[in-house]
Amino acid sequence: MIHKLELKSENLHGSFSNEYKPILTVNSGDSIRMQTPDIEWGYSESKGIERQFFKSAVKEETPLHPMIGPIEVNGAKAGMVLEVKMNDVIPGWYGTNWAGGKNSWQNDAVGLTGSERIRFDWELDRDTMAAKTEVSSRQVNVALNPFIGLMGVAPAEPGVHHTSPPRYCGGNIDCKELEKGSTLYLPISVDGALFSIGDGHAAQGDGEVSGTAIECPMDLVDITLTVRDDIKLTMPRAKTPAGWITFGFNEDLNQAAAQALDEMVELITELHQIERAEALALASVVVDLRITQVVNGVKGVHAVLPHGAIQ
Repeated sequence: MIHKLELKSENLHGSFSNEYKPILTVNSGDSIRMQTPDIEWGYSESKGIERQFFKSAVKEETPLHPMIGPIEVNGAKAGMVLEVKMNDVIPGWYGTNWAGGKNSWQNDAVGLTGSERIRFDWELDRDTMAAKTEVSSRQVNVALNPFIGLMGVAPAEPGVHHTSPPRYCGGNIDCKELEKGSTLYLPISVDGALFSIGDGHAAQGDGEVSGTAIECPMDLVDITLTVRDDIKLTMPRAKTPAGWITFGFNEDLNQAAAQALDEMVELITELHQIERAEALALASVVVDLRITQVVNGVKGVHAVLPHGAIQ
């Protein structure tokens, strides 16, 4: 079955909690189509149309990323895995990113001294798959790579949880590999899964070094949610057009890298039925460790095993 979710405040929230009531209940294998707002909780259908702004339905103290959800999945139990297939991701016509600001380690890293935060407004062209903005009085163009930055199920821990850091149950992963055609696997922490999704990105480099990608609304996000009881995971994992991906999240970048590597070694042992030492040797030859993002408090590293790299 295909479900359609309307973009309205009643369907949005800006934090995680396993106590939030679902806005929709679906069966395993169902698809959901939706629009998502921009990072400022706004949406404009086309150029020349004023943005409409939305609010969180749960009225958090400090909502950050606007997310659609939670979506309950029948048959989902804690300990199972939620498969999230990205059928389509179509960005809106505009996007925004920022750089600078007070107390930014990025400023120190590149020698910026001012406290002013600079805003860049981008116009997105889906026909040419390019974005343009003005920098120092001239036009700059970059290629689009639309993806969803934030996908997660509710954590097992009680209380209200901020959207910014990625977690064992997903969340603000900000991995540019999770584009159309990708499948994300999330360990389910609570019955029903309570899946949420948002934070559209039109383009982002690994690291997300200024703190933001080109943050944009999405005109269409089409996903399929499937409950898997034949997989056991304690961390997210993904299969993308480029290859298999494992993740590591930690405030210490070295620890995040170690976790991503450990998860990848485990995956290689499963895929090829070999010992861990053998898998580590192969990983050293064919696996890439990439910095997903360094700006969400908890840093992210993802390990990439290209399809066909081990035969």
